Amino acid sequence: MSMIRTENVCKDFGELKVLKNVNLTVEQGEVVVIIGPSGAGKSTFLRSLNTLEKITSGKIYIEDELFYHRENDTTVSKMEKEKFSEMLLEMGMVFQQFNLFPHLTVLENVMLAPVNVRKKEKEEAEKTARELLEKVGLSDKADVYPSKLSGGQQQRVAIARALAMEPKVMLFDEPTSALDPELVGEVLSVMKDLANQGMTMLCVTHEMGFAREVADKVIFMADGQILEEGTPEEVFANPKTPQAQQFLRSVL
Repeated sequence: MSMIRTENVCKDFGELKVLKNVNLTVEQGEVVVIIGPSGAGKSTFLRSLNTLEKITSGKIYIEDELFYHRENDTTVSKMEKEKFSEMLLEMGMVFQQFNLFPHLTVLENVMLAPVNVRKKEKEEAEKTARELLEKVGLSDKADVYPSKLSGGQQQRVAIARALAMEPKVMLFDEPTSALDPELVGEVLSVMKDLANQGMTMLCVTHEMGFAREVADKVIFMADGQILEEGTPEEVFANPKTPQAQQFLRSVL
């Protein structure tokens, strides 16, 4: 079953065409990594999947059901309201910035949404939160406030917070780009563990080593379009388009 599928997704900001007929399928349990130059539309595409950006036209399917369909900046159809909201909760998202609540401890940050949104009992939410903090290597930081953590630790808390909602798919929007180089590895290592456990993941990243090692499928985007799609070996070893060849020369 495909977890996410897009058909001819377009996004315009006024005259600027940021996404041009983007067609992509992410299968259940698949790790898809999107690479490409700045301004290619990668982050806009990711944000459009969970409607943080409203697409101008195109269709988005979640688990093979039509989630959202727009044409000419007008919503043609979407899932019924309750199911639509439910599906949004199934997509965990981790951003470049960690967006943790500074007045809450690490544990409280991770527990907040499960209690308030999923309506979980506090005890159950706390148990899950502690397990997730252990998973991301931060069980000793449960009672610490975010300001006392490094960037890498804050990003790992952000991942634990997203996982606490028990999503079916995780979207990562350049999760390491705001980090000092020495902290990148600890976040990528958590992401690798998730991939090994079978989590469906769609990642926009500049970390080519991660893409090579972890991705089932690599997507190269430039100028709002998918220009290449294949296994890491195919895309890295044998890029077909001049844009991909030039990009990979500059980053590898």
